[in-house]
Amino acid sequence: MKIEGDWRKSSYSGPESNCVEVGSGPAVVGVRDTKDRDGGTLAFSRQSWRAFLDGVRRRRFDAR
Repeated sequence: MKIEGDWRKSSYSGPESNCVEVGSGPAVVGVRDTKDRDGGTLAFSRQSWRAFLDGVRRRRFDAR
């Protein structure tokens, strides 16, 4: 999968910690490892990505 345009590093990533980047294409949103950019990309539909972000904002994935 090819994501055109800019990739953005997560604002929660630190200089020595696990880091991810997010990039978007016409129909998909991609997520990849900052330290291994050629290691593969997870691809999500825009609808799935929005649902995931909504869940994060609502703290649905927090450990209980």
